[in-house]
Parts: sequence; C-alpha cells; structure tokens
Amino acid sequence: MADTYNSKIEIEIGLDENRVPEKLRWTAKDGGVENQETKAMLLSVWDQKEKESLRIDLWTKDMPVDEMKIFFHQTLVSMSDTFYRATQDEKMTATMKDFCDYFAEKLELAK
Repeated sequence: MADTYNSKIEIEIGLDENRVPEKLRWTAKDGGVENQETKAMLLSVWDQKEKESLRIDLWTKDMPVDEMKIFFHQTLVSMSDTFYRATQDEKMTATMKDFCDYFAEKLELAK
C-alpha cells in the first residue's frame, strides 16, 4: 500500500467593522508560502453532488483597480492553460486564449 500525505492551505481574512476585507494572508507550507499577504484571491471548488462550482472571491478594499484588471487577465490566461491540461481541447483553448488577448487589448494591458 502506498503512503498517503496531507497538505494544508490556510487563508486568514482580516475584516473591518463592516466585515469588508482589509487584510488577506495565506499559507501553503508545502509550496514554501507562509503568512504571505495578498490583495485578492479567487477560489473555486467543485460540488460533485450538485454539479456546480462554488466560489469565494475576496479582495481588500485597498486593492488598486489597475492591479485588479491585471489579476483578472492573468487568472483568465491561467484558466485557459488549466482547461487545456484537463481536457486536451485545443480548439476551445485557442478560443479562450483569443478572448484573453481581446480582454488585454480592451483594458490596454498589453505593453
């Protein structure tokens, strides 16, 4: 029988009096990350029973809008890469990449 291992990812959210995120920190010791501050996070998990995606989308109130646009663009690019690795669907991956290029162009993110 093969050995099994567990890994933990922790997210700490500091809220203001109105329960709006002021501080986000995360730890993933197996990835070499410990108590690192961040300004935004998107987490999706699959509910197999209900066949739906469940999400937690958080950002601090001082997250700059220009950085949020870059964050979304990079997330979309990463999602298209993950989609390809999961499905090997080259045609849809190319379509997703085209949208990422369009998104960056419209937000004037391309350098």
